[in-house]
Amino acid sequence: MTTLPTPPAPTPDGDHSASIAWVAEHLGDLAREDPSDIAAGAFTGGQTAADIALGGLDITGYAARRNEVLPESRRGASRMSPYIRHGLTPLREVWDSVSDAPGRDRSKYRDELLWQEYARHLYARVGTDLGQALRYEQPRRDLPAGDRPFGGDPWPREMRCMDLVVEELHENGWLVNQTRMWAASQWTVRVGATWRDGEDEMFAHLLDGSRAANRLGWQWTVGTGSGKPYGFSRWQVRKRSPKLCDECALNTNCPIEDWPSDDHGAPVDGPYLGPEDIPSGPDAPENSGTADTVWLTAESLGDADPALAVNETRPAVFVFDEPLLRRLRLSGKRLVFLAECLGDLAERREVQVRRGVVADELDGMSLAATWAPVPGWRRIADRVQPTEVHPWPWLVHLKRAPVRSFSAWRKAVGAPR
Repeated sequence: MTTLPTPPAPTPDGDHSASIAWVAEHLGDLAREDPSDIAAGAFTGGQTAADIALGGLDITGYAARRNEVLPESRRGASRMSPYIRHGLTPLREVWDSVSDAPGRDRSKYRDELLWQEYARHLYARVGTDLGQALRYEQPRRDLPAGDRPFGGDPWPREMRCMDLVVEELHENGWLVNQTRMWAASQWTVRVGATWRDGEDEMFAHLLDGSRAANRLGWQWTVGTGSGKPYGFSRWQVRKRSPKLCDECALNTNCPIEDWPSDDHGAPVDGPYLGPEDIPSGPDAPENSGTADTVWLTAESLGDADPALAVNETRPAVFVFDEPLLRRLRLSGKRLVFLAECLGDLAERREVQVRRGVVADELDGMSLAATWAPVPGWRRIADRVQPTEVHPWPWLVHLKRAPVRSFSAWRKAVGAPR
């Protein structure tokens, strides 16, 4: 067994230094950077930070400004996504918190929350085979690296818009939705690089990195299900951030001056995929309160985790999945965020942190767990056999519904109750 010391709790003033040092010492060999180069992103992890963010959430103007890029003061993005992704602010809680917002802003913001829910529904259905399940094929612009512009670099830093994307992705671990679409379209539609490689690169850095939401976003950008890729051009940059074009060395010779060709091959529409049942976990707690320890996963690290909420004093265990992290090579800032979540939780209950093969580290424990809509949870749970399993806190009532498209799924499931 590989038991690690509990990570330090993040400080109220956002000083990440202790968490960075902890990650560098105990997980540094698993990070993308050299341990001495590990840094934190733009968010502090943990329930305390999430509660502060939710308490200050104001989406007034969100509908009009959510896609603004620069100046930063114009950005209307809520910046809640890292906390949503790790279950620190469940979707239902965020949904309810904006009930008094202006109608247009509330409607648009809740639509984005439903997109997150849809991504989880789809990922629960098809898991790691999302691309194959939708029968997506790379458009005909899949070019050999030697034939691509800028020496084959899908995100050339010579372009000021791409320079901003890479800088914010690497330093902050977060991007607004507009620049995520720019990055995905530049990588695939403009340059012709493979979408899976681009999705992996973005996933490695995003503090809200989720295979469900991130992969679905890339699929939408490259035209899965519609054959209509999102075309990135100078028009979007000038509209959302004219300063970038003014500062760009390629201002008079812009490689994205015109719209990209719409000749990307025949439309690729996926199979219907529904209405078979979605793997959704139990409808009610199984053997509630009978286990000794709560098994936590990165999907649900908040106080509202159903298995945690049963007993405020019951200890928890979290395992850093060493084989998975060695394969993914995530940025250290993602590991710092997770460490801060665990350190913050340890201020309120006993938390045991381990590193290794998850099922091996949990072997022999009496475990309570919250079901999670990811294939890894089900695979590990089959081995460790939790004594007590709690339902996932879905936002919408689950029923038989197609997942072929967001609009079809939304029409089938209806609005949250």
